Amino acid sequence: SDIPPMDLCVSGNIYHYVPWYNTKPVVAVTSHWEDVSFRMNCLNLLHVTRDRLKANLDTLKSMRNPKDPALLLQWEKLLKELLEDSQHPLPCLTDQPKATELDKKRWELRSRLLQELARQAKEAKFKPKDMVATVEGWLYRLNSVLPEPQMSLPDVMIWLVSKGQRVAFAQVPAHAVLFSQAGPLQSGKFCGKTQTLLLQYPEGEGQKDTLPAHLRVCMWLGNVEDSKDLKLLRHGNVVVYAETYENQAKYKDQWGQQGLRHCPNFSDVIGHTSLPKEDFQVPPGWHWQGKWMVEPQRRLLLDADINKSQVLEEVYENQRRDITGAWVPAAIPNTDVEGNFMEARENMKCPRGWYIQKNWTVELNHAVDSWEYGAGVPPAGLPPAWNSVEKTYHSVRRRRWVRMRFRSPQKLSHEQETLSFLQLHSPSVAKEDEGWEYGTFGSKFRLNPQPTSQFRRRCWHRRLAPNKDRGVAPIFLLEGSLVPVGGACERRGLMWAWAGDRKSTQEPQALGMDLTQQAKEKEKEEDRTSLWGINKMLSNIWRPTPENTQPSNMPFIYCTFNKPHYYQLFCYIYQARNLKPNQIQRFQGPFIRAVFLNHSQRTRMLSSSTAPTWAQTLVFLHLLLYENPQDTKDSPPLVVLELWQQDSRGKESLWGRSMWSPVVWLDLQDRTLPPMRWHPLVKQMGEEEGEILASCELILETQSVREKKPPILSVPWKDKVYMLPKDIQPTLKKMAIEVLVWGLRNMKNVRSPYLLVECGEQSLRTEPIKDFQTNPNFPQSALFFTLFMPIEEAYSLPLMVKVVDTQDFGQQTVVGQANIDFLQPYFCDPWADNYVPPRLPTLSMKKHQELLGYLYEKLWLNYHKAEDEYEHDVDWWSKLSWATRDAPKSLKYKDKDYHTLKVYDCELEAVPDFRGLQDFCQTFRLYKEKPVLDSPVVGEFKGLFRIYPFPEDPKATKPPRQFLVWPEREGFPQQCLVRVYVVRAFSLQPQDYNGLCDPYVILKLGQKQIGNRDTYQPNTLDPIFGTMFELSCNIPLEKDLEIHLYDFDLFSPDDKIGTTVIDLENRLLSGFGARCGLSKSYCQSGPFRWRDQMPPSYLLERHAKLKGLPPPLFDSEDNSVFYNGKKFKLQSFEPTPPTAQDLGPEKERLALYLLHTQGLVPEHLETRTLYSDSQPGIDQGKVQMWVDIFPKKLGPPGPPVNISPRKPKSKASGRSGCRYELRCIIWQVSNVDLQDSNYSGEKTSDIYVKGWLLGLEKDMQMTDIHYCSTTGKGYFNWRFIFTMDYLAAEQMCIQSQKDYIWSLDPTSLKFPPRLIIQVWDNDILSSDDFLGPGVLELDLADMPFPARYAKNCSIRLMDTEPKWPHFHQHKHVSLFKKKIVTGWWPCQVLDSGKWRLSGKINMTLEMLTEDEAALKPAGRGQSEPNRYPTLQPPIRLDSTLRWVLLPMQNLWQYIWKHNRKKILALFVILVILFMLFNFIYATPNYLAMNLIKPGVQDTYEGLRRFWLVCSEITSNKKGRVV
Repeated sequence: SDIPPMDLCVSGNIYHYVPWYNTKPVVAVTSHWEDVSFRMNCLNLLHVTRDRLKANLDTLKSMRNPKDPALLLQWEKLLKELLEDSQHPLPCLTDQPKATELDKKRWELRSRLLQELARQAKEAKFKPKDMVATVEGWLYRLNSVLPEPQMSLPDVMIWLVSKGQRVAFAQVPAHAVLFSQAGPLQSGKFCGKTQTLLLQYPEGEGQKDTLPAHLRVCMWLGNVEDSKDLKLLRHGNVVVYAETYENQAKYKDQWGQQGLRHCPNFSDVIGHTSLPKEDFQVPPGWHWQGKWMVEPQRRLLLDADINKSQVLEEVYENQRRDITGAWVPAAIPNTDVEGNFMEARENMKCPRGWYIQKNWTVELNHAVDSWEYGAGVPPAGLPPAWNSVEKTYHSVRRRRWVRMRFRSPQKLSHEQETLSFLQLHSPSVAKEDEGWEYGTFGSKFRLNPQPTSQFRRRCWHRRLAPNKDRGVAPIFLLEGSLVPVGGACERRGLMWAWAGDRKSTQEPQALGMDLTQQAKEKEKEEDRTSLWGINKMLSNIWRPTPENTQPSNMPFIYCTFNKPHYYQLFCYIYQARNLKPNQIQRFQGPFIRAVFLNHSQRTRMLSSSTAPTWAQTLVFLHLLLYENPQDTKDSPPLVVLELWQQDSRGKESLWGRSMWSPVVWLDLQDRTLPPMRWHPLVKQMGEEEGEILASCELILETQSVREKKPPILSVPWKDKVYMLPKDIQPTLKKMAIEVLVWGLRNMKNVRSPYLLVECGEQSLRTEPIKDFQTNPNFPQSALFFTLFMPIEEAYSLPLMVKVVDTQDFGQQTVVGQANIDFLQPYFCDPWADNYVPPRLPTLSMKKHQELLGYLYEKLWLNYHKAEDEYEHDVDWWSKLSWATRDAPKSLKYKDKDYHTLKVYDCELEAVPDFRGLQDFCQTFRLYKEKPVLDSPVVGEFKGLFRIYPFPEDPKATKPPRQFLVWPEREGFPQQCLVRVYVVRAFSLQPQDYNGLCDPYVILKLGQKQIGNRDTYQPNTLDPIFGTMFELSCNIPLEKDLEIHLYDFDLFSPDDKIGTTVIDLENRLLSGFGARCGLSKSYCQSGPFRWRDQMPPSYLLERHAKLKGLPPPLFDSEDNSVFYNGKKFKLQSFEPTPPTAQDLGPEKERLALYLLHTQGLVPEHLETRTLYSDSQPGIDQGKVQMWVDIFPKKLGPPGPPVNISPRKPKSKASGRSGCRYELRCIIWQVSNVDLQDSNYSGEKTSDIYVKGWLLGLEKDMQMTDIHYCSTTGKGYFNWRFIFTMDYLAAEQMCIQSQKDYIWSLDPTSLKFPPRLIIQVWDNDILSSDDFLGPGVLELDLADMPFPARYAKNCSIRLMDTEPKWPHFHQHKHVSLFKKKIVTGWWPCQVLDSGKWRLSGKINMTLEMLTEDEAALKPAGRGQSEPNRYPTLQPPIRLDSTLRWVLLPMQNLWQYIWKHNRKKILALFVILVILFMLFNFIYATPNYLAMNLIKPGVQDTYEGLRRFWLVCSEITSNKKGRVV
């Protein structure tokens, strides 16, 4: 659907505009689409979360000062809003029948992401350094789930059409304007809201660096059922008109229809189609409302100067040369600058509300004699160019008359001003001379006729109104598309917009056309729902607009507003920066032009400057907007600030523009001045050409604004311009800037460069470097200048560093530049007590020090040369294992605290304590253009900045200078010896098809390259190199050390794995001693010998000089030193005498202790990340290494460190590694869990034992079988023999083997020396069972000492941490030291989460070296040679009688084992019964004797005999004879 064509207008602006004002054109488009609202609702909800998070992130980035108190508030606001948005549930898709499986999976993914973001927002803490990176990570994750792959609803296209051709467009996503019944959160962001669209040219068309147009548009897209209460614009009335134009031509000085040739009497706006009033028919459902009326051309009656306080009027007086050569009035004596007719200046009256102080005068600035001459060209008679000097062939001339018109102080009411502005009046029945506009088609029409006018026209309107309410918005009834189409589509989409332009994919319905017939035709086309049909429809959008795309008698829809709103716009413009980073010239004649809607103003023009400062306020008064104020606040029009420059010839050129939305205030009570921020100036799409510091606010003119103090009164007025308010104007303070200019690095194709430093209006340059190829340092060391700078960090200007090269014929070009935007790190206080200015470290020795160095080289090194050949029990790898805590617990070294090593998990430059090793001078990368992503670096600038307050009073004491002239800089370039220790790499990216690589190291330093591809490490991603490279270099000419890792390939070229670069100059100049790390102890011999060039006492003296302190004073009597005003004694660092060997004298040890307290770089191992040019920014692995730099002027260096990898040796004499033989004799097992059952239900097993070493499973060995064990015991007398390569220092076994037969190199594996013993049950028909399933696993380097007897063997033997009592811990031994052990070990099994005993095993373990095993040969099992010791077959049940005796044995064990309690109980009962029987038997005799009463002696004698008889009877029963 299209809107009526309109002519463009100009109102004092360089841009044109369409004068819609209070009558906004409206388009309504209906179409059929799939119902995907469930997808769009979820998408819009995510967009709300993303947009709020991005807006808060942008505000967070604009706060550059980490100490700003508003930073915490903004961070809390961001977390609060993110938490609120993340807790909004996404629309559930389980009840959606059209939801696909992909929809459900994406809904689940998005829901989980929101839950994760909510959790992280709750746990987030306030860390200024990590805030931006954290929020950017959240935003990246949100953006990753936003794209909707099943988007079947196309975007809305808006085209700008001129002369039948599409010249510019804007594309609006459909979901952004889609309406949802679920609420505003699930509706589109701009659904029913006013927004600003930036149109763009189609690809390959239009002018460069220009924007075609801005469009203010309000759009709504939704279901037809939701359009009943459509209220896009709250205070407007939607009307529908039928429109036709009445055309007349002048024929014989009379206006009529006779002169019309190819144009009908009544036509469309273009004049191509005849539209008589009688041909218009009322569509079904509509009726006429009123008669045909003439529409006044309001756009021609506008007061273009409504927002101006003064206007310059001009009229050009034109003359021509007659045949006599005299100048006479031209045919059109008075014109404008373009030659159009104007009234005579005597007849021009002053408009209402204005007055004139001075009448017409001739303007004399454009010509010598006020006339401009030219040669007229027919038919218009205007020359192509005007000249200020008269020539004989000139036929026309003109001069300019001007006068200034001022706004009258008598103010009009808003109603009167509005009526005078638009001349509003109700349309009425046309009179003969009413409503005409004069001109021709294709040119601009004017309200007043001109002498040459031959054509005129006027517009007739007749209003249409719907008959009845049909439940939908009436504007969608015009096309008749709401007729049912038999279910061809499930949902009807409606798009409603004002001030828009969209090409419909269907032919719109003409008035009076049969709706039923149209519905049938539409049904045929909409039945094609294939993807091809949609693509064809979308492809038609990009074709040129054909003629007659819309019926001429199609009615037009308008939205009229009767109540305007006035606003005041304040643009606070302070400064621009970063305008010409790659040029030497300054910015000439800069000024700012502010454009808002169809209004514009400009600032004053400044002189040439690198950072022009205007400090000016542009005020726009009485801005007319026909929008709801709340809509304006939610989506205000854009303010465009354009930076222009004017050259010496007066030619203006656009440099860049910046666009953003102003802050809108509807109530002055809440108004605060908006703070100024830096906005990018964009020249091309996405390319920044500088920044501008400004802010804007838009204030609604209300009754309170008129009655109270107007906002304009708070803006100061000076020199006929509005200045910045004091509340937002930056506070300036005089500051001093010192620049340490050290040198340039890595610059190519330069001859004699010099450095240009700019800050604001101040600039300073160095002397050129005459011989750049041999010494790239500057001849002078420091620059100094003062300027006034804002104390607010957000307003501060950057420091611009430009490298200018002088080439042939004195031509100077900028070959590199760098911007230092953040100046806060360079601020300092020279008067502070603890402040020390940067100083150059001493890199040379005095003569007496050189003599000591000579003696050190000749005597000390020769004395200890023979000691290097001795291999110690510990080495550098031991120090590394102590630092990483990877050393085995059993391997102890009592003096390891004296030899520690610091392992950094990052580069040494990334350690915060060392400040990037740029404490003396920093490295600034130089770029050819303004740096963007992946911009190439053209060089480096070495230098440093210091900024501090400088007194404005000339008599005040000036602070001391920071950078002095150092005589030591004459010692550069420096000849140095560099030792590079590459220890190992890990997590490398695979390069081969097997997922591994064959890495090797290549070093590059300047033109030197060192390394050998034959030393590659095969088939590994974690290689151990253990290589030291030594090479000489010239710093700074050869300062960048490149460490390359390549993958070895046999046939194809080697692949580069990754590279890391180390700046050796930074390490050499750093005051942290990064050239050689400080060892923990000062050892004169041994494996940890001191390797620096100077002893600790000299290093302490140099450090004191670097910090500006007096040299240390040592006292040898009490072993003390006086340093930095304090006295330190050696006893305070060494309370007890040291136990380490080879320590140096007390003086050096004390100096070393003090050096360690100064925060210097210790002996270390840094971890550097590898990067590849083919995958920039992606980690390719890590390499651990360190670098030692030894300037040759400081004397000879210490001995290099041996970091060669440990390897096992074939002879026992080797200390670093050896081949061992383990002999394991299995004597017997006991208490083994049995698995099988015999015919009597008895548990039984056929036991045998397996054993192997971890990592050597192929060499698994087993004993013979002990058959039919019913007691859990088994006897074997069997010998296992295992061979291993063992590294004693690491307590690891090593094995090399090829992964495949075709593998070129074997792969080395390391594993602990661990013996594994298992007890198995032999089965004949089925697979063998694992008994227990207990296992015995022994670490041969740290194994529990066995129990002597089986009854003492328990599971506590294997406990690594005793429970109770804690002081009782079982003894552990190393078999490599103990050599042989014999005893019982427990087998254990994990049962219900707890370990329990599952058996016991009796073994003898013996560890022999290769030579010892050759002297004491022994065979496996019981084979020959069966010696050391001789193993006899175990005593077991004879296999021949096993089948005979086994049943009897089993029967006896079965009876006893299952009935032993019953048997014992029966025996006890029988004994008791027998004793009771004897008692009863003897009782009558006793009673009889008692009755007769014999003598007492006889009685006693009888009783005695009774008990004797009883005893004899009892003894006889037991089988004994007494």
